[in-house]
Amino acid sequence: MHIAIVGNIGAGKTTLTEKLAKHLNFEPQYEAVENNPYLEDFYSDMKRWAFNLQIFFLNSRFRHIVDLQNREINMIQDRTIYEDAYIFAENLYDMGLMSARDFENYSDIFQSIIHYIKPPDLLVYLRASVPTLVNNIQKRGRDYESGIRLDYLSKLNEKYEKWIGNYKEGKLLVLDKDNLDFANNQEDLGTIIQKIETELFGLF
Repeated sequence: MHIAIVGNIGAGKTTLTEKLAKHLNFEPQYEAVENNPYLEDFYSDMKRWAFNLQIFFLNSRFRHIVDLQNREINMIQDRTIYEDAYIFAENLYDMGLMSARDFENYSDIFQSIIHYIKPPDLLVYLRASVPTLVNNIQKRGRDYESGIRLDYLSKLNEKYEKWIGNYKEGKLLVLDKDNLDFANNQEDLGTIIQKIETELFGLF
């Protein structure tokens, strides 16, 4: 069984992944942010490092998910390979931070590899407004995230809404993060768990 948690930077994916994994006794799979050698450079000079960053993410996430699917475990994944292409790379291209040549090359690579992996059994989308995202980003205080621009977060949100609106790969659950505090409120977490179990197992 494969659940994937998706959403913008600061939406609460890692926190929800952690709590759901504990409750369902699934294996949590986190995004390898700290090990990305391009991340800090990217936030200081997006145009120069955009392609390098996205190729690193695409390669590492592809290798990771293939390995996990071969192991056939019950898992909860923090962010997916789909977001790399449909959200982040496309947004960088739209903002003029990735050239048409680089974006075309990236997209070709993505289309070549996507057929080798299975989509998640359930995709959980954490929908969050920019103020909620900013608040969460400031709370966790990562140095390399301090320079993230509001227009960047806003454009990512637009990409997420477009992608989720057209998502046909499998089951989808949309959660409104602005009105849910699953990090501190057990009732909110319980509501989410109930919705997920209903989607996966048909429980009421």
